[in-house]
Amino acid sequence: MNFIINYLKLILERNWLYSFFCPHTVDLEFPSNARGIPVLTGNRCTHCFLCQMICPAPGAIDVVKSGVPATWNPRIYEGHCIRCGLCVEICPEITIASGRIFQKMVRAGTYADVNIFIRINPVTCCGCGSCAVSCPISQQEDKILSSKGTLTSDKVILAIESGIAFVINEERCTGCCTCQNICPTKSIQIIRDLEMKQVCED
Repeated sequence: MNFIINYLKLILERNWLYSFFCPHTVDLEFPSNARGIPVLTGNRCTHCFLCQMICPAPGAIDVVKSGVPATWNPRIYEGHCIRCGLCVEICPEITIASGRIFQKMVRAGTYADVNIFIRINPVTCCGCGSCAVSCPISQQEDKILSSKGTLTSDKVILAIESGIAFVINEERCTGCCTCQNICPTKSIQIIRDLEMKQVCED
């Protein structure tokens, strides 16, 4: 009985009733050096996709083409972003910024080295040529390829030979994944190998 009485006295206290019906969370205070949500700086994006590659939070950032004339730009999803700043550190064009990350990066002499590899599964490839015809680089280099699928230039990235897609100039691939996304049998995969390095002083 005493327990019930003491409990009723507690919950009927003015301070307790106020804190229960009018809860208030203490305002968050971020230090001056805290990393916030990355923002666009206005610098031109070259759609290298490094920001997407290094982001550890699924769905936090992607690079999209929009507007007229169409331009590439990173798009940040604030609900998924964990404010790690890695996308800002990796961007070679300073397209996105957050705090003093770039100044620290320059002082530390760090940079990213990326290699892009194209892998084709010869077992499942049906040789339809969709990958070769859809490739933006190949379309620029060979107008006939983009309209008829006939190869007339050795500067394209992909081509069809003996009924199977094969890679000609892997080093020219920008990693846009157009070929990977359009392949009807999912036989092509774009692999981006990202390695962080530091400038060595002699």
